[in-house]
Amino acid sequence: MKNRSWLIYLTQFLALSLLSLAWLLGVGILSAESGKHLNAEWPQWRGPARDGISNETALLTSWPADGPEVLWRIPLGDGYSGVSISQGRAYTMSALGDDEFVICLEASNGKEIWRFRTDSRYVEGNGDGPRSTPTVGGDSVFVLSAKGRLYALHAKSGEKLWEHNFVKEFGSSIPTWGFTTSALVENDFLLVEVGGEAGKSIVAFHKETGDVVWTSHTDAPAYSSPIAITVDGIRQVIFLTSKTLLSISPTDGKSYWTYPWLTHNGINVATPIFIPEDKIFISASYDKGAALVRMKAAQDAVEVEEVWKNRVMKNHFNSSVLWGNYLYGFDNTILRCIEANTGAKQWATRGFGKGSLLLVDGHLIVLGDGGKLALVEATPSGYKEKANAQILQGKCWTVPTLAGGKLYLRNQKEVVCLDLSSL
Repeated sequence: MKNRSWLIYLTQFLALSLLSLAWLLGVGILSAESGKHLNAEWPQWRGPARDGISNETALLTSWPADGPEVLWRIPLGDGYSGVSISQGRAYTMSALGDDEFVICLEASNGKEIWRFRTDSRYVEGNGDGPRSTPTVGGDSVFVLSAKGRLYALHAKSGEKLWEHNFVKEFGSSIPTWGFTTSALVENDFLLVEVGGEAGKSIVAFHKETGDVVWTSHTDAPAYSSPIAITVDGIRQVIFLTSKTLLSISPTDGKSYWTYPWLTHNGINVATPIFIPEDKIFISASYDKGAALVRMKAAQDAVEVEEVWKNRVMKNHFNSSVLWGNYLYGFDNTILRCIEANTGAKQWATRGFGKGSLLLVDGHLIVLGDGGKLALVEATPSGYKEKANAQILQGKCWTVPTLAGGKLYLRNQKEVVCLDLSSL
């Protein structure tokens, strides 16, 4: 009997051990699979690093003829504002009736949580409504109306925390196509191209109180958004104003270097791109082209020199993306690949109009200005399309957003959420 009892005990112990091991392996597998979508945040213009790149994996590499599954689709209203995703919520802006709003939605189903009126409706021949993309930082979301009213709102409730009026407070002029820049959170500060008079082109606000911390530079406002980089241990914020590519210190607004960049009517729209470890790429349309500059630390200063400049890539309202040593972007209506350090052409294709794109897991997600969506391998050897579908109609000038395996697209009337996850 004792031997039999011992055998029963051993059998039960082994069974429990196997169950525990299976459970642990299952958790490990689930954790590994879930980890492929851990980057469920796209909290600002062009994503977490403002470079148009997602680090997610486990996405579909082929689609049905009518495209990926539509999870939800809702009417939205006029505007070009992008969709920012943070903590399960989607933030964007639109115009309805005579007013402009920032709108907070459930990212999973498109259900509206709150909305906040930001301004009266901005009316313009190329499309009404707000242009700027919300920036989520901590518990706050920062939004800018097309007429230049900046707000800090509580991200969960939409309650107003503070606001500034660029025209009244800083002497700014509303750009021809409205204010489009998206504010940048840098530590405790919120940095914005205000375009104000007398040394108030760029302003740092304290993100908690809205107090003006410093002002810098004097240029009329353009349409680009800033990026933050570190080169040779020096933290810099890069702005592309209506006349200048500008590097400043985020702590006090001190100018490190400037590079003149004169374009037709100061129309600089595309976001500068950092080419590690020490270069910046810029591009503009209206037959301007592109340039690459190199930075070099010199004691407490930073010097800059031009590497190349040509007309090979003329970004209009969109921005390029960097993958390896190559840039992929829209040269007006041509989707093109160029070598970043030389500007040499690699390949080009048409069919998207003036589209926009993001990069994920070695692939380009390309949205044409007429709503055609495509998945393209990011390779310099040639244009290699893996899937395409017509998803939207009308003008699509808003860059796609990817978060948690879900792709968010919009035109001037609606927003749609697609399931790109292969899990």
